[in-house]
Amino acid sequence: MIEKASAPGLGVGQETEIEMAATLTDALGAPGIPARWTSSAKSGVGTALSPACPIWFTISRGILNEVYYPSLDSACTRDMGLVVTGPGGYFSEEKRDAVHSTEPFEDGVPAYRLVNTAAHGTYQIEKRIITDPERPVLLQEISFTLLRGPVADHRVYALLAPHLVNAGMGNTAWVGDYEGKPVLFASGRRACLALASSLPWGACSAGYVGVSDGWQQLRRDGRLDPACRRAEDGNVALTGEIGFSAANPKALLALGFGTTPQEAAQNASASLKLGFAPAAESYVEKWREWQASLLPLDRHGAGINTYRLSTAVLATHRSSTGAAVASLSIPWGFSKGDDDIGGYHLVWPRDLVETAGGFLAAGDPAQAAEILAYLRSIQQPDGHWPQNTWLDGSAYWPGIQMDECAFPLLLTDALRRAGHLADAALLSFMPMIERAASYVVRNGPVTGEDRWEEDAGYSPFTLAVETAALLAAADMFEICGKAEPANYLRETADVWNDQIERWTYVTGTPLGEEVGVKGHYVRIAPPDTTGAASPKDGYVPIKNRPPGDSDRPAEAIVSPDALALVRFGLRAADDPRIVDTVKVIDARLRCDLPQGPVWYRYTSDGYGEHADGAPFDGTGQGRPWPLLVGERAHYELAAGRRDKAASLLKTLEDSAGSGGLLPEQVWDGPDMAERELRHGGPSGSAMPLVWAHSEHIKLLRSLSDGAVFDMPPQGVKRYIEDRTAAPRRTWRFNHKLRAMAAGKLLRLELLARAVVHWSSDDWATVHDAETTENAFGIHLTDLPVADVPPGNTIVFTFFWPDAGCWENVDFSVSIDKLDSSMIPKSGNRFSEKVMLQK
Repeated sequence: MIEKASAPGLGVGQETEIEMAATLTDALGAPGIPARWTSSAKSGVGTALSPACPIWFTISRGILNEVYYPSLDSACTRDMGLVVTGPGGYFSEEKRDAVHSTEPFEDGVPAYRLVNTAAHGTYQIEKRIITDPERPVLLQEISFTLLRGPVADHRVYALLAPHLVNAGMGNTAWVGDYEGKPVLFASGRRACLALASSLPWGACSAGYVGVSDGWQQLRRDGRLDPACRRAEDGNVALTGEIGFSAANPKALLALGFGTTPQEAAQNASASLKLGFAPAAESYVEKWREWQASLLPLDRHGAGINTYRLSTAVLATHRSSTGAAVASLSIPWGFSKGDDDIGGYHLVWPRDLVETAGGFLAAGDPAQAAEILAYLRSIQQPDGHWPQNTWLDGSAYWPGIQMDECAFPLLLTDALRRAGHLADAALLSFMPMIERAASYVVRNGPVTGEDRWEEDAGYSPFTLAVETAALLAAADMFEICGKAEPANYLRETADVWNDQIERWTYVTGTPLGEEVGVKGHYVRIAPPDTTGAASPKDGYVPIKNRPPGDSDRPAEAIVSPDALALVRFGLRAADDPRIVDTVKVIDARLRCDLPQGPVWYRYTSDGYGEHADGAPFDGTGQGRPWPLLVGERAHYELAAGRRDKAASLLKTLEDSAGSGGLLPEQVWDGPDMAERELRHGGPSGSAMPLVWAHSEHIKLLRSLSDGAVFDMPPQGVKRYIEDRTAAPRRTWRFNHKLRAMAAGKLLRLELLARAVVHWSSDDWATVHDAETTENAFGIHLTDLPVADVPPGNTIVFTFFWPDAGCWENVDFSVSIDKLDSSMIPKSGNRFSEKVMLQK
């Protein structure tokens, strides 16, 4: 059970009043074995809906796992479970040697009753777990029943592995006193915990994991070493004998937190004095009140109200600041140590907007509005959002994903359209909107990373989000009386929308011929390079693959991401290119499991367990994602196939773990009991994935409404109904357009004032055009080349007045015939790319 970390803080090398009350004898074996986290396959997550209790907890395999304090991004324990010893060297650890069951107190209330029955029938342990709404304390009411033999012959020990503030190494643990009673303490990184019991502690110890911790002592000697009273600056564990007896079969354990040992012990003591029942009553009532405020989209399956479970997951992963983390788990955590301090308990702006959408679909716009306010608070000065962040907004990974920079615009507009953001409130968000729109329009449509955080280029998913977001932002600009920038945003959206197929749709490929279709969208096309006639002719580096086995032709990689073109209103569900792509997706990425079809992220994905079930370690084999089942169901609903969407809803729900939580991925191989992998069951990836639960809620709402709940209407009206096409193409220094169809204007966009010196007849005739600056700081001019016949070339260079110099390089754009293959029957048209400069 033991494994975890922290760093020296209060109590390390400091003799507080509490420490001096105990005999401080150092344990042997410092600093212990390398720290590890624990399984990410949770069966429950919970928190009190109370700012007085900044604690979040997780459970799996019948025991407590990570406990987070004082914020959602600070894990402070690895796990805490029980060990039972008895005559003849009897040793049983409940998480390994018992059969577990987990159930909530009631629908939509993340308070849990756990029953662990020894596999050999010796004992039964029942736990009820909540957090105290009045203070930072986690409470476990534990009943121990011996099913064979006398109670006096058996002893029960609590084992706690502190990993304070996201680290397993550098913690200090000791056995001390508070108000004359034994208490188990740990400190690290300016956080402290104290474990107290309503029944007197018997023997206690503090030791180093893997050497002198309580588990090792009990397994080896059947008793705790009274000399092990303190373990400093290492991977440590605390162990205490709970004073169960025939007369006292029930105990209340209080795990208190604070900034000092005194504060942590005081909190634990106060909760013990109050007792479990009053705290539980308050905890449950707060959740009941919130659940009662939501829309009645209840759905029951396998004894679980899946809707209420999903709404509880969303609310459990939110902080009072408005932030929500992606998951209270660390994928394959049992194989990871202090080099992965973030896990999934970080904020991804994309996941956060998806979470807000789940709240909005469930009928809680206030939570969605708080998320929007939080997003405003962490927006960067240039308008973008980081790839992911800690709760305070500081960046964790350094990437920039353009869909994450565009999603907050869609959330703002969704709240506005639903009547939850009045004009006055919209005005207060305009600085955020202006910065975000400016960043997207200046830096898109190519993304530095796709939504899977891997490749740069033209992603159908990112293009859909960006284009829809520009249209949404244009509406908001217009409402606020800013017609000129609104018009520019729509013009840019039209140019990008027109070129999606040129960038990401391929025809005549071996994959298409094999499936029997004319063409299909690719997963992602690399950024423009001089070595390829168009982006889709390039190669894509597949991440998480072994060295030398990564690059693939863009045309050979397909992904369900293309369905975002329908989800965000840019393409009709019956567009022949979409229909053909769905055939390719199903031929290459569909995996039929016991619960139904589940899809992989993309061809040759390497993010998942190895073939032998070993955990992902930088390489692996991608597994099916239940989230994609929900996205496919939304596509089927958009296509008018409600029954198919309803069937996929059940598949999504049946992909959950035993507690009803939805995993990031499910296992597609044969059962591997030794690795806890079951065919069709959760893999070792994150569980729960909040994004998947949000998709579940939105699917329930969509099926109830009979239409895709979160489809932005602007693209549907502009591109599907009105069949709007762009009259121009755009050239920028970070997108040097090489060719364009005849009949279009050529817009040059720069980041500084310039005079454009250009010709359409190889400099026989020369023209000069001055740029003008728009509201986004872009200097642009439209060259009137619509009448230039195919086969000609536009050549141009720049004079920079502010610098008083010429560019001294000629650039060119060839005029091609109109590519009629890019015009779909639904009337949507497409062509190339846009970015920026210098």
